Amino acid sequence: MKVLILFDVPQASDPNETHSPDSLKEQDKPTEACVLESLQRIGHEVETLAVFNDVPAIVEKLASCAPDVVFNLTESFYHDRSHEPNIPAVLDLMRLRYTGSGPEALLLCKDKALAKKVLSYHHVRLPRFVVSHHQHPLRRLRQFAFPAFVKPVGQESSDGISQASFTRDEKETLERAHFIHQKFGCEALIEEYIEGRELYLSVLGNERLQIFPPRELFFSQMPDAAPKFATSYAKWNEKYRTKWGIHNGPALELSASTTKQLQRLARTVYRVLKIRGFGRIDVRLTPRGEVYVIEANPNPSLAVDEDFAQSAAAAGMGYDALLQEILDAADAARRPVQVAAG
Repeated sequence: MKVLILFDVPQASDPNETHSPDSLKEQDKPTEACVLESLQRIGHEVETLAVFNDVPAIVEKLASCAPDVVFNLTESFYHDRSHEPNIPAVLDLMRLRYTGSGPEALLLCKDKALAKKVLSYHHVRLPRFVVSHHQHPLRRLRQFAFPAFVKPVGQESSDGISQASFTRDEKETLERAHFIHQKFGCEALIEEYIEGRELYLSVLGNERLQIFPPRELFFSQMPDAAPKFATSYAKWNEKYRTKWGIHNGPALELSASTTKQLQRLARTVYRVLKIRGFGRIDVRLTPRGEVYVIEANPNPSLAVDEDFAQSAAAAGMGYDALLQEILDAADAARRPVQVAAG
C-alpha cells in the first residue's frame, strides 16, 4: 500500500523534507519513528508530511502523493490541540481513507464534560461531576461528595493534573478550578474522586471489536493513604516515576465477571463516542468491584512501548501486525480520489 504518515510539529517545516526513523527520534518523535520503521519493514511505500499551519501544503501533498491510506498521527495544528479534529475533517472532504477516529469522536472526547454527558445519557457509570465555566466560575458546590478531582476540560496527556488536583473540600476545589481558569483559559471539570485501581482498556476495530488484555498503573512506593492518579509528572517524568515506583504493566488478576464487565463497558463507550480504528478507555475499579469510566482516548499513542501496543502484544499481536490491522481498519467507505494540485 502507499501510505502517507501525517504528524504535527511545533514550528513551520519544509513540507518536502524526507524523514527517517532516526531523524524522527532526534526530533523527539518516538511514536512517528516506530510507525514509520514498522510500515517500511512490512513493505509499504511510505511518505511523511510534518504539519504545522500550512493547509495548502497539506492539500497539495495529499494530492501529489495520492496515498491509499493516510496514517494520521496529528494531535494539533498551529501547535493548538483544539484543532486536532480539523485534520481528519480535511481528509474527509478529500474523500481519503485514514487511520483512527474521525472529527466526530475527536470533538466528543476532547470535551471531557460533553463526553461524560453523552455517556451518562447511555447509563454508563461515571464519577459525579460539575463544570466550572471560565466566564462564569462556580462559587459554591452544593451537595457535592468530597474528595474531588479537578482537571481542565479540554487538555490531554495529563496537562493541568498535579497532586493539587486532588481536593478535600469546597475551598480547595474552587481554588483549583480558579487556577485552571487562569492558566489554561478553559472550563474546569470537577468530579468525584474514585478510589481504586486505574485500568486502561485498549480496543481495536470498527464493526467487530477486539478488546486487548487490560493494563494497569501501579504506585508501588507511594504511601498507602496517598491518593494515586496519573499526574503529568507520573506520566512523563522518569525520575519521579522511579522515586515513587510508578509504572504501567499488565493488570493484576481480575475475576472472570469483572473481565466481562470491562469488555462490555469498553465496547459500549467506544461505540457511543463514535471511536473507530483504535482507542483506549480509562477506568477505575473500586475495591467493591464497581467500574467507573474516567475518560476515553481516540487515537492513543502507538509507540511500541506504550500501553496500546503492549496490550496488543499481550494478546499475541506483534507490533507490525497491529499497525497492519489499523491500516486495514481505515474507513473503507472513503476511497482516495485524484485532486488537482493548486
